Amino acid sequence: MKVKKAVRNFIFWVSISIIVNFIVFIISGKEVALEYLGGYVVELSLSVDNLFLFLMIFTNFNIPQEYQKRVLTYGIIGAMVLRFIFIFLGITIINKFHFVTYIFSVILIFSGFKMMIKEEDKSTNYSDKKIVKFLKGIIPFTDEIEGEYFFIKKNTKLYATPLFLILLLIESSDIIFAMDSIPAIFSITTNVVIVYLSNIFAIIGLRSLYFILSKLNSMFKGIKYGVGCILIFTGIKLLLIFFNITIPTLLSLIVIVVILFLSILLSFVF
Repeated sequence: MKVKKAVRNFIFWVSISIIVNFIVFIISGKEVALEYLGGYVVELSLSVDNLFLFLMIFTNFNIPQEYQKRVLTYGIIGAMVLRFIFIFLGITIINKFHFVTYIFSVILIFSGFKMMIKEEDKSTNYSDKKIVKFLKGIIPFTDEIEGEYFFIKKNTKLYATPLFLILLLIESSDIIFAMDSIPAIFSITTNVVIVYLSNIFAIIGLRSLYFILSKLNSMFKGIKYGVGCILIFTGIKLLLIFFNITIPTLLSLIVIVVILFLSILLSFVF
């Protein structure tokens, strides 16, 4: 996918999200619309770091770009289903066991600091990962990519292709990523409809955003620090609830947008 086309597609999905936000405003009012916008910005900004992980996986396994699109499409569909499960369970648990909110806050703060101090490992060999070895032990895989197919039949026996292995890696990384992003959105709202809507419309635009970042990879090295700061901020916001201190949604949104903007600006400067 060319950068110009990816940019056009990304702008299209962002525009759709803005329209949805306007509809939410008409139906439910200003506060709920701000919650949707806050959740959308948080999910989209935290997704950036995950997209760099996708890029490393594709690069490590030498997956051609024309096949990456298919993996990302199915990965997004899988993420929609998994997010619904995580959001529903998360809100149910929070409603029954309120103290879980403070556990989420500690996880977010820890994840934020960890993200900022971790060193980028370009030499990571995902073929040596335990999950890869485990999957290859229970599923017969072909040695070569077979076009866009996830499965092929050879001598009446069904084989998975390396492309299916990549899809499983992408989905597993998204599950880990959701453990940060969903609690971060809970710091803004626990309205299950708003949380899910903001998640879905942020996820839909990720495929286009991935191809933009893959072309401009070297220009966005500072974003991980911004993402780390956003995680820390949302964690602190959740923790402050314990002291009966609530940060307004609008202020939260402004802080998150400013952090994201500064991280992008610093990426260009340095």
